[in-house]
Amino acid sequence: MPPFTTRPEIKGTFGAVTSTHWLASSVGMAILEKGGNAFDAAVAAGFVLQIVEPHLNGPGGEVPIIAMRHDDNAPRVICGQGVTPRAATPEAFAALGLKMVPGTGLLPAVVPGAFDAWMLLLRDYGTLSLEEVLAPAIGYAEQGFPLLSRAVSSIVPVIDFFKQHWPSSAEQWLVDGQAPKADKLFRSPRIAATYRRILGEAQMAGSDREAQIERAREVFYKGFVADAIDRFYREPLMDSTGKRNAGLLTGDDMARWSATFELTVSYRYHGTQVHKAGPWTQGPVFLQQLALLKGTDFQAIDPESPEFVHRVAEAAKLAFADREAWYGDGEGGASIETLLSDEYNRARRQLIGEQASSEIRPGLEGEARIAAILALAGSEPTIGPGGGEPTFAPLPGVEGDTVHLDIVDRFGNMVSATPSGGWLQSSPSVPELGFSISTRAQMTWLTPGLASTLMPGRRPRTTLTPTLVTRNGKPYLALGSPGGDQQDQWSLTTFLRIVHYGFDLQRAIDAPQFQIRHFPASFHPRESAVGRLMIEGRFSEQTLEALRAKGHDVAVMDDWALGRVCAVARDDDMVHGAASARHMQGYAVGR
Repeated sequence: MPPFTTRPEIKGTFGAVTSTHWLASSVGMAILEKGGNAFDAAVAAGFVLQIVEPHLNGPGGEVPIIAMRHDDNAPRVICGQGVTPRAATPEAFAALGLKMVPGTGLLPAVVPGAFDAWMLLLRDYGTLSLEEVLAPAIGYAEQGFPLLSRAVSSIVPVIDFFKQHWPSSAEQWLVDGQAPKADKLFRSPRIAATYRRILGEAQMAGSDREAQIERAREVFYKGFVADAIDRFYREPLMDSTGKRNAGLLTGDDMARWSATFELTVSYRYHGTQVHKAGPWTQGPVFLQQLALLKGTDFQAIDPESPEFVHRVAEAAKLAFADREAWYGDGEGGASIETLLSDEYNRARRQLIGEQASSEIRPGLEGEARIAAILALAGSEPTIGPGGGEPTFAPLPGVEGDTVHLDIVDRFGNMVSATPSGGWLQSSPSVPELGFSISTRAQMTWLTPGLASTLMPGRRPRTTLTPTLVTRNGKPYLALGSPGGDQQDQWSLTTFLRIVHYGFDLQRAIDAPQFQIRHFPASFHPRESAVGRLMIEGRFSEQTLEALRAKGHDVAVMDDWALGRVCAVARDDDMVHGAASARHMQGYAVGR
């Protein structure tokens, strides 16, 4: 008998779609059935995720995308991470008496990048019209969708805050002054109206598909959407500093920015080439972990043993230390080629011992950078609507700050995307548009000289990190997960189980998960828990005790608490798909 899994791995020949919400997965599959390709399906599913998971992403958010046609030489990244405003300088925040960028409100806003990234994917990789890919999202926003209980749980703690300080959010997300009902139909008519207006203005460009897409981009970043954001961000509103502050984001900032294509950063591992976005994301930390684990005899280690957990956790500590010291979009970062080199990782690998490390140890003499960061991490209290991550204090143990999708079609086209930002509880809803704007600037530091130091017009170092894996030069595997700093831990463990132990996608995703918290969090107030190892209770007591004996600060979580990994693959002339049963909302569909 094969091992039990929560659901079957989806197999077929036509296509597979997986995402963190069953409605988005179904919409993606419907687009494939309609004759669209994987990229058309990704755009439609991405817009639906904005509607049905509004506490985890929205129209004002961002998205990194990795896309590869079946006959491309290599995948490409579409950067949908907007930049910080021109007025966002360390001096501007210092003038407000702040040592850190706050986590909520108007101040941490960046240019919302998701819309333009989806438009580039549709224009250059897709085949369908703007109307065809927007129709499902508009339909759910107008006609209603069953609101997730976790979305309601994100609204409940801020009902009074919305009423008192963010009335536009109260109007958008409350029903008769109260939280909406879980699993009942909820509508977002203002978002629907915004997308209908964009579509209407785009169609005025004529019948040409690309002309409509270009017009839609212009309308969002230079038209009524940008104008509405510019007006709203001039009026001070309460944020997590406990004070009322106006925003720094302007319509001019939006007009100056556009999504871009980039090469991936990749690493050769166990017969595959693993592709990630660059160090403006945390993506290379996945590759650094692989480089540190290279040569490990996994066949001699059980995947649920203390040896497996310890080895992976200690490699993660070293890789994430380098993330803190060296990653970012500014000057002062380390060469990714150096960080992934055999010479560098041979030396770093020697730091992994039999006992758990209780130090944050970057390479390349990055200790002073870590010391400067740790001096600020957690130094400013959060007042009002929780921290910067959309996981409020009243919701302990709730992990996951975003959404994810992976799609492969019958041709072998493959795409992986991790949309996020614009969470309903992170910043006030722009009243004319019905949605909130990304607060991703909270991931910058005001400490000078770092690659992640706040600078005008720079991308904050995001946690968003899709993964696309090629084999023999062809798209093979796409995977990812929500979960902030945990994304490249949960996805990595899943990947290791696939390539070293031969697990199918669903079995690899269902297997017990773990993570470290051995670094300053990317979200305000940016606290760390050095030595902390969070682990699902399905690991044996013997494993837990052995890990404690090795010096890990073991925090046992619920049996199905960690990870929301999705994955698709193309192998043996078949497509495969799987999604985590955790949170009871992700789903894979296919045939």
